[in-house]
Amino acid sequence: MKLKLKIWRQKNANDKGKLVDYDIDGVSGDMSFLEMLDVLNTQLIEKGEEPVAFDHDCREGICGTCSLFINGEAHGPDRLVTTCQLHMRKFNDGDTIYIEPFRAKAFPVVKDLVVDRSAFDRIQHAGGYISVNTSGNTQDANAIPINKEHADKAFDAATCIGCGACVATCKNSSAMLFVSAKVSQFALLPQGKVEAKQRVLNMVEQMDKEGFGNCTNTGACEVECPKGISLENIARMNREYLAASFTSNT
Repeated sequence: MKLKLKIWRQKNANDKGKLVDYDIDGVSGDMSFLEMLDVLNTQLIEKGEEPVAFDHDCREGICGTCSLFINGEAHGPDRLVTTCQLHMRKFNDGDTIYIEPFRAKAFPVVKDLVVDRSAFDRIQHAGGYISVNTSGNTQDANAIPINKEHADKAFDAATCIGCGACVATCKNSSAMLFVSAKVSQFALLPQGKVEAKQRVLNMVEQMDKEGFGNCTNTGACEVECPKGISLENIARMNREYLAASFTSNT
């Protein structure tokens, strides 16, 4: 395939940045989107030009690092996949593809397609942990009985890879889906009950400090989430937050 790529190039956080056109030929439908970018970068390097900076790591749809905004969609036109799992067969010969970084105030651009998503790390640091007895009398987690429905929902919430697609696709740049997934995976399990109330208060407070917007209730985040994280988690977080707020004020 022959493709025209319009890629966002930005030298650093202070640079204005702009879309730059690149023509690429010989793209196979079996290539992943990142492999196509690898080919482009090889060509740029051979020409003595600076390659396009983009994040990547596992390339197995697990780490969430490869977050790109492709033709106006987080992770591109496919569903329930990350950018590294997106294959070029989803595009046609002669297509023009717009490639941009995830855009949000809380995700400042570092360079080109790379953004700083450390805001997610700080939210998790604010409450994404549990208290465990490490004195030598630690109880085996497998010995704690857990309702299967709760276990399944906790596991589903825990599949969130923190890629930020929910933030990038929300018109308010809300992180509610991400935060609610992290709150839910602990709120549903007995190990997470100890800090449950303080956890949700701390994580929501940190989310607001980072500059993320409010939920729009449009559900775009669930649609674009590569792991299909459910909006039910936002409802659960709201209930947890309301209950914790009443308790902390009494």
